[in-house]
Amino acid sequence: MDISVVVPAYNEVESLPELTAWIKNVMHQHQFSYEVILVDDGSHDGSWNKIEELKEKDSAIKGIKFRRNYGKSAALNVGFAAANGDVIITMDADLQDSPDEIPELYRRIKEEKLDLISGWKKKRFDPLTKTIPTKFFNAATRSMSGIHTLHDFNCGLKAYRKEVVKNIEVYGEMHRYIPVIAKWAGFNKIEEQVVEHRARKYGTTKFGFSRFINGFLDLLSIFFVGKFGKRPMHFFGSMGVLSFLLGTVMALWIIGEKLYDIANHIKIQREVTDQPLFYIALVAVILGSQLFLTGFVAELVSRSSSNRNHYQIEKEI
Repeated sequence: MDISVVVPAYNEVESLPELTAWIKNVMHQHQFSYEVILVDDGSHDGSWNKIEELKEKDSAIKGIKFRRNYGKSAALNVGFAAANGDVIITMDADLQDSPDEIPELYRRIKEEKLDLISGWKKKRFDPLTKTIPTKFFNAATRSMSGIHTLHDFNCGLKAYRKEVVKNIEVYGEMHRYIPVIAKWAGFNKIEEQVVEHRARKYGTTKFGFSRFINGFLDLLSIFFVGKFGKRPMHFFGSMGVLSFLLGTVMALWIIGEKLYDIANHIKIQREVTDQPLFYIALVAVILGSQLFLTGFVAELVSRSSSNRNHYQIEKEI
């Protein structure tokens, strides 16, 4: 099969018939073998009934229904697991992504041997309350991930080589950072494509300000797990040792200063416990010990994990 189109849907009953018809038209024009996987993320507007109707009319449509709303990441993860195409295309169900972009995305994945192509909605129809924070987080993600080729990490329209989606796991709200997850998994051929952004035709946006906070926390999680997931002691242990040594040096300095004053009969002598630096040193020593122990415990957990020796293997001969 050439293409699998994975579409998460949450209360998009009005747009689903138009979207699936549009995809079908594009696929037939270019003679692709394909499937459309519609993942109903706990909709309560009749989206699942509409998916069942569409399935009866078109055998290329597949449906997956969640019992409740889990979020876009969960919908993408189960869609990836069900996909059978050589190239997987993801797009939103709100008709803001154009299926006309699919042929070019497919061509580039195949001909340029890319792992992932992320869409860039260069001209957007979103309000400033959404575009300005999005630019900030895109800049932060580029800086932390080292993927400087992408302007928009959160664009719903993306194309993947099959091996990519079968070797990554998306959860929480980490769909925003799939290119980062793919890079940490060893898929480095990541490029960008300018795509059309259409104004919303039906329904209302599912965007909320809390997603920025959750998204930033997920970015920190991806960065930490990707870099230190299999060696947590390197992070916590290093921080712990540095903090412990800093506290020890400060404590020795205070004690040495006190002994020097006594040896030289200096009458104005402050008690060690009267100096603020003493308590800073004490906190640094305690914090260092705790960080070291945290790293030790994390190392034990990591070593007992069932996937402690699970690594991405590209080829075997």
